[in-house]
Amino acid sequence: MKLYEFEAKEILRKHGVEVPPGVVIAKGEDVRAKLDASGLEPPVVVKSQVLVAGRGKAGGIRLANSMEEAAKLVELLFEYPIKGLKPAYILVERAVKHDVELYASITLDRSERKPVILASKFGGMDIEQIAKERPESIVRRYVDLYAGLRAYEARAIARSLGLSGGALNSFAAMIQAMYEVFTSYDADLVETNPLTVLGDRVMALDARIIVDDNAAYKHPELAVERLEGGEVSIWESKGKKAGMAFVELEGSVGIIGNGAGLTMTSMDLVYEYGGAPANFLDIGGGASMERVKKALLLLLEYPKAKSVFINVFGGITRGDEVARGIVEAIKEHGGLNKKIFVRLSGTREEEGRKILEEAGIRVFSDPREAAMAAVMEGK
Repeated sequence: MKLYEFEAKEILRKHGVEVPPGVVIAKGEDVRAKLDASGLEPPVVVKSQVLVAGRGKAGGIRLANSMEEAAKLVELLFEYPIKGLKPAYILVERAVKHDVELYASITLDRSERKPVILASKFGGMDIEQIAKERPESIVRRYVDLYAGLRAYEARAIARSLGLSGGALNSFAAMIQAMYEVFTSYDADLVETNPLTVLGDRVMALDARIIVDDNAAYKHPELAVERLEGGEVSIWESKGKKAGMAFVELEGSVGIIGNGAGLTMTSMDLVYEYGGAPANFLDIGGGASMERVKKALLLLLEYPKAKSVFINVFGGITRGDEVARGIVEAIKEHGGLNKKIFVRLSGTREEEGRKILEEAGIRVFSDPREAAMAAVMEGK
């Protein structure tokens, strides 16, 4: 369960992390009355509260130099979609003048089965690009599940970012507070990006928390209404309505797999050959022709997918059912508007291959070859 920025900041504030003062305005509330009662003075930052990344680049974060301008921006952003989502809440907070932007997060490294702290002296909107181009700038430290995050470890992270004196101690205290939130809220992620240094202290300018869905029932205090479409994108909502596990990503190669593990492996192959997946779509084991058809129809309409990589290993999933689903989707769609690359192996593989080849669709035995072809087409 993704939390809104204002929820994440309130949790961090209660655990001792400094965040800018602000006010949350729900759609339908008296904007000017809420702003007047907040005690905020310009300049302020007006921030759309949607649960997708890239708000700043998409125009969902604006600076206002007067409260009149802030009120107008609040009304504007309520009607301004970010990746297809219109916000139900707007956060208005004091603009903090700063020169330094750092990054810090705590997540779970499932391969190591441990929480891991990631930190960088280069925070901001392009942290993913920085991680790719300058991986040495990312500080990584695992946390012992039994001992927890100890003070000297937190200070060592701060030193590695070049902090000293009061700022070092403030950052160390913040990381320890973030770890406390991570454990007490059963989180998958606790992140602040950016955070800044203000003299001898640090402040979280943005915050993100994702709570494990399986533990959400333990936190009834997280009762903010999450409207249909407010937590997921339009395409994720379509996938959900079709009964699919669909996650929207930023690449150009559409992915369909049967089983979460195989689908993630398919994504890894796309990355390996220089591409990026446009989505995660798991049709599950034993998928019927109808289910395969719905999945492919979704990707044929999905604008980010420039090509489609279908990776199916048949156990309880039958190759002929998969093939018929693919052919039916193409017929219903009125033909192909993007190339499809299918790796089919396992139960009734030969029958499935024959069906696809008769329909003019190339079938691969090696998933690497299929992934490479999809990447080349998707560029």
